[in-house]
Amino acid sequence: MSELNWDRLFSDQAKAMKPSPIRELLPYTKKPGVISFAGGNPDPLIFPVAEFAGASVILGRKGMEVLQYGATDGYEPLKTFIANWMAPRMGRVTAPDELLVTTGSQQGMDLLCAALINPGDAIVVEEPTYPGAIHTMRNRGARLLTVPCDGDGMIVDLLPEKLKAARDGGLPVKFIYSIVNFQNPSGAVLSAQRRKKLLDIAAEFDLLIFEDDPYGHLRFEGQDEPTIFSMDASGRVVYACSFSKILAPGVRVAWTVGDPQIIRKMILVKQGADLCTSVVAQALVAQYCEEGHLSSFLPKIIKHYSKKCKGMADAFAKHLPPDVEYTVPKGGFFFWLRAPGIDSRDLFLKAVERGVAFVGGPAFFPNGGGGDCIRTCFTFASQQDLDTGAERLAQAIKDMRDK
Repeated sequence: MSELNWDRLFSDQAKAMKPSPIRELLPYTKKPGVISFAGGNPDPLIFPVAEFAGASVILGRKGMEVLQYGATDGYEPLKTFIANWMAPRMGRVTAPDELLVTTGSQQGMDLLCAALINPGDAIVVEEPTYPGAIHTMRNRGARLLTVPCDGDGMIVDLLPEKLKAARDGGLPVKFIYSIVNFQNPSGAVLSAQRRKKLLDIAAEFDLLIFEDDPYGHLRFEGQDEPTIFSMDASGRVVYACSFSKILAPGVRVAWTVGDPQIIRKMILVKQGADLCTSVVAQALVAQYCEEGHLSSFLPKIIKHYSKKCKGMADAFAKHLPPDVEYTVPKGGFFFWLRAPGIDSRDLFLKAVERGVAFVGGPAFFPNGGGGDCIRTCFTFASQQDLDTGAERLAQAIKDMRDK
């Protein structure tokens, strides 16, 4: 019997798919003795296990409801909580038809792309940007136009020229993607001035903005910048946030807010994907939040991660060569480093030999670049491992320069 010809059956999209560069690193990070600065994992030691377990009382009270299929747009008590809790950031209480609960924020991104992108359409992204976004957008057939970042986020002054060139070349651009707070990987925060200018440019070119904000609640110092959504009166901003970083990623519960027209299209796509996000997970999260645990937990994780951020900063200052460039972030999960003259792909292999892992810069540049950059995550490692890992990284850099 002849073997099945899989290549004949795979779709063009499946043939073009590439693995997540971060997921591909997992086998290296699981080697005995390796300290991982690679994945953007929260610290499980800070998870609110007892409080979340207590939220299971909802199963006894409303078990017949929450064990049933649910509405595609989300569990109503959770949607109500999110709309009211987020009102200060959003500028108002958003309406039920503006809010969609998703199975993680990654799904929200995928649903938006499915609703807007035809193969060959373009999306403007920051450079560098989140590899998961690159993966999702390319899986939907998008071309990615990049705009560089600095310490204040996307350099939006460069955006009009990029958009004019695309328009003149007949390339349809559908939306602009920005991780506005403590950007993954750079840690940058898009300034208020640039947020307003980005909105003005989007209006000029009739584009949507996808405001991705998974880290916005994790500010260690300074004042929050206003959301772009709160500045917008035209319905051209879609905002996304998640419980992954402020509760636990295993709940796989996130939300997207936008104009009812785009939310409705995303709901229709979601109906064909998973019918609805787990009602059990949504109900547990809603109960946990309604009992006041989220509000009391946030200050704890901010304090916890702030100490870890300082721990990595102190360790880098102590161990790294003086020409390695980085800025200490004011929130979020990540440091973004540049080691001049060193290829981060070769450095990664040397670092794993020394017993520490990170993510190399090229993973964050969709059109090439970032060869001398690396991303490190400070939230998962212990305080001792932050220092030991920094020392091992410094040794790996020295190994590279001594070759």
